[in-house]
Amino acid sequence: MILALLFANADGNILIERFHGVPAEERLHWRSFLVKLGADNLKGAKNEELFVASHKSVYIVYTILGDVCVYVVGKDEYDELALAEVIFVITSSMKDICGKPPTERLFLDKYGKICLCLDEIVWKGMLENPDKDRIRKLIRLKPPTEA
Repeated sequence: MILALLFANADGNILIERFHGVPAEERLHWRSFLVKLGADNLKGAKNEELFVASHKSVYIVYTILGDVCVYVVGKDEYDELALAEVIFVITSSMKDICGKPPTERLFLDKYGKICLCLDEIVWKGMLENPDKDRIRKLIRLKPPTEA
């Protein structure tokens, strides 16, 4: 299961978060842990360079894209390889929406479309749509029968 998707700026402010199956009382811990993890390791990292961490049975894959840090947390069948696929779909879709690796301002300008995109990629903690072209069609908000 994909436990969390989190987007933060370089200062550690949360831009978007999605939790699946994580109790409310644990969410603050995850937020601060992931932001600290990124602050310690993402300084000077290249765009889309993947970083991996694990603790007990939980895996974390994270990267930076433009000014935005992206974190994906999973367990069970979502090990580091599966999470790498999830983060690739997310980052490539974000680049499609924004037209380039996003600045924080551009990310916030496209916030609604990014949220729609995330909802199409991950549903109830599972990777729903890994196909970028299908995601692009689904977030157009038009009936799927139109060309």
